[in-house]
This record gives sequence, C-alpha cells and structure tokens, in this order.
Amino acid sequence: MAAYEIALLVTGFAILGAVVLPRILADKPMSFPLLYVGLGALVFWLPTGVTVPDPVTNPNATRRLTELVIIISLMGAGLKLDRPFDWQAWSPTWRLLAVAMPLTIIAVSLLGWGMLGLSVPVAVLLGAVIAPTDPVLASSVEASPPESDMDEEVDPTEQEGAIRFALTSEAGLNDGLAFPFTYLAVVMAGASQSPFRGGWLLEWLGFYVVYKIAVGVVGGVIVGYLIARFIFGRPSSNQLSRVMEGAEALAATLLAYAATELVAGYGFIAVFVAALVMRHYEWEHAYYQHLHDFAVVVERLLMATVLVLFGGVLVQGLLAPLTLIHVAVGLAILLVVRPVAGMLATVGSGQLFAERAVIAGFGIRGIGSFFYLAYALNTASLSEYELVVAAEELWALLGFIVVTSLVLHGISAAPVMNTLDQLREGDIGEGAPADDD
Repeated sequence: MAAYEIALLVTGFAILGAVVLPRILADKPMSFPLLYVGLGALVFWLPTGVTVPDPVTNPNATRRLTELVIIISLMGAGLKLDRPFDWQAWSPTWRLLAVAMPLTIIAVSLLGWGMLGLSVPVAVLLGAVIAPTDPVLASSVEASPPESDMDEEVDPTEQEGAIRFALTSEAGLNDGLAFPFTYLAVVMAGASQSPFRGGWLLEWLGFYVVYKIAVGVVGGVIVGYLIARFIFGRPSSNQLSRVMEGAEALAATLLAYAATELVAGYGFIAVFVAALVMRHYEWEHAYYQHLHDFAVVVERLLMATVLVLFGGVLVQGLLAPLTLIHVAVGLAILLVVRPVAGMLATVGSGQLFAERAVIAGFGIRGIGSFFYLAYALNTASLSEYELVVAAEELWALLGFIVVTSLVLHGISAAPVMNTLDQLREGDIGEGAPADDD
C-alpha cells in the first residue's frame, strides 16, 4: 500500500476524530488526545512499511510542526480570557509564573543532575522543557470561550472558573517564559569548557531575558491593536467576508509571531499578548466567538496530526532508552514536583484547598515540551554538543512524561472539574471554609 494513501487515510481519521470525539467524550473520564496517540501507535505498528520521522534525528521538522500548533493554541487561549488585565485579577497567574515555574525548573534540574547523572546544562534543559503547562492539551481544564459580559470587578478567590482561568493564563504565558531557560541551557553548554567565564551570564540576562521578552510584549501589543482596529472598524459586509469570519485570528497569530521573531523577540509571548489586546479592545462584541472558534478548529486539526505522529514514534522505539530510574524520575516530576510547586505558589491565595490542589496538579505536559526540546537540539552547535549527545535519553524521558500526563490528567480532568463546579455551585460541601495558609 502506497505511503501517500496511508497518510491520507490517517489524516482523514484524525480530522474525523477531531470533530466527533469531543461530542462523544464530553464529561467522560477519557482523553481524546490519548486516543489520537493510540490511533497513531496502531497505524504505524501495522506492517505497512510507512515510518514517522524520528524527532531525535529530525529536530527541525519536529520544531516547526509543534511550533505551528502552539502559536495557534496561544491565540485561542488568549481570546478565552475575559478578566481585566490588572494585578489583582491575574494574581493566580503571577503566583504560578513567579513561584511554581522556577521551582519546577530547579527541582527537575536537580533530579536530572542527581538521579540521572546529567551534566548541568543538560539538566537545566530538562527542567526548561518540562516546566511549561501545555496550552494545546489542556482543553478539559481551560477557560470557557469568550463571552460578551466581561466583569470589571473580579475577586480571583470567588469567581467561578478561577481554576480554568489560572491554568489557561499560566499555559499562555509560561510557554513563552520557558524560552529564557532553554537558552540558558544552550549558553551554559557553550560555556561548559569555562563555566565561570565572564560575559555569558550577562549576555543571557540582557539579551535572552530582558530584550527578547520586552520585544515579545511590545510586538504583541502593536499587532493585537492594529488587527483589532481592522476587525472592529470594518465589519463584514458581503457573503465572502462572512464566510471567512474568524480567519483574522490566524492572520494575527502568524503576523505577531513572524514579525516578533524577525526582530529577535519571543514570538510565543507576542501571540498571547496580541490575543489579550484583541480580546480587550471591544469585549462586548460577539465577533470574538468567531475568532476563537476559527483558532480552535485549526489548532485541533494540527494537534490531531502531531499526536498521531507521536503515537507512531512511540511504537518505533522512542521509549527504548528508558530505564527504571527514568520512570521513577518521570513519575516524581508529575506526581510530586509540579503539585508541590503549585501548592507553594498558591499559599495565602484564599482559595479552597481543593481548588489549590487542582491548580497545582493539573500542569499538563505535552506539545510545548516537544517544541522546546526540538528547538534546543536543533539550535545546538558543536560547542553545545553535550546537548545533542543526550538527545535520545531526553526524548525517551519526555515521551514517557507526556504519555503519562495524557493518561493521568486526561482521564481525571472531566470528573474532577465537574465535581469542583458542583462545589462552586453549592451542590456539595456548602459553606466549606477557604484555606488561609
């Protein structure tokens, strides 16, 4: 059977699944991303002679495909967030970014260095790629689609959907903020012959942290504002323009990302900021639903493709380098490191203990981590060769963590969120006191 026809067959099933599975699995303890992985594993396990490009030997192809999925997902995530952009309303996000993310990077780096025997740069890279909460696979715990009644006064401890807001906004921002730490690993590897050589740390802080983040924010604000003015200043006036309603979300995504990357800024941050600026431009407009829905459709189709291919590389031996110590480290990252870091980040937030536990535990790992590892390995040169040498081990560990996250988080997300929604509505546990740690 020809490879082209098989590719069309797999693509057709993936698209059909993207349309049908959310209807079938709504509110059920099952993850449809996990089913995509299973479909890919089955298809590429069959003796058809068709293989999937290996991410270890093809990091650039992996980088580009996952990059496209993530930036479109970031646009959709930003358009969902209806809270005013101020310090108090976004306090759950700042806590996760300022506390949970650095603690996760440090803890994972120490595990990689102490338990797996990785060099310091490789261990830091492992921490950086594991840290982001994935914006693509978090559909069961993400915020609702945009509404037309944004509330000006928000109490982050009382508003229904606080958990979904925290995880969606965290995923939107930390997928960009993981970049400086990825670059830190690359820069450290390049300076490994003389780790205390002057200059490289200042270069990292000045360029990879301050400059690139600032350019990402500014680029996102500019593109978001210009696209918003165009959208809401020129309403659809004919049948063709109405057919294309929502496509501006894709245009804004590509423009914000490409323009920012061309001036060496962080495109991920730019896309998410652009989405926020667009969402806050005229928030009572019903057109946001079209923008959001278009972005989600494109994202889900690309996500299905990536996950089917991921299932294929799993059966082709991606996990072969795994040992028991890798499994133990992977489980520790998912079951101990992120939950503990998340709980510490929410101390004093005034939220119920159950809500804090869900926010802490549902740091889903996925396609964002694939991108960062592929990006670092594709960027590494001869001077950072120690990163390339560890590629097979890093991909095997990451593959195990993502599969396990899909199982644990995917199956538990719907029942856990339904229970907490009932708790919010007072159906169970009425009068439960807030946790005042």
